[in-house]
Amino acid sequence: MATLIFALETFVDSQSQQLQTAVSTLIDREPEPTNTNAPLTGFRFHHIGLACRDIEKEARALRLLGYELEGQHFMDPLQKIHGCFLVGLGPRMELLAPVDESSPIVSWLNKDAKMYHQAYEVASIDTALKALRSQHAVVVSRPKPAVAFGDRKVAFLLLPNSLLIELIECPGLQDATQGPAR
Repeated sequence: MATLIFALETFVDSQSQQLQTAVSTLIDREPEPTNTNAPLTGFRFHHIGLACRDIEKEARALRLLGYELEGQHFMDPLQKIHGCFLVGLGPRMELLAPVDESSPIVSWLNKDAKMYHQAYEVASIDTALKALRSQHAVVVSRPKPAVAFGDRKVAFLLLPNSLLIELIECPGLQDATQGPAR
């Protein structure tokens, strides 16, 4: 009888270890994308961010394409950038220049990258972050207030194809699939 009890205890212990290993593997594994072919909903295009060293020089070049200043120039100490928005014949542009060499856009400028990011308005930044992370996007800058958007929260994510996306929280956003913000 003792042998039978010992055998049962050994079996139960081995099954318990296998179960713990399986659960651990599931917990540690990256989440599987729910449907990589389905577009995410609730995102409304807002602008393309362009990195530059000299905002006035970039604005002059874009005037050739019909772009004009929209609103005022701004400086954001949290983002460590100077910037402004331009509107014209194409999509809204945000020109961004570093405040100093510690600005996150300096690394983009050092690689001669002009297009910095695409920005989208979302009703809930937390919901949008969760949706993009489920598709393997990586958060590179957690939500924080942004001067350019009246201290609404913004966050930055890197998509699996290395495209940087900015999310702009817009709590009153109703149907974000209606096209670009005005």
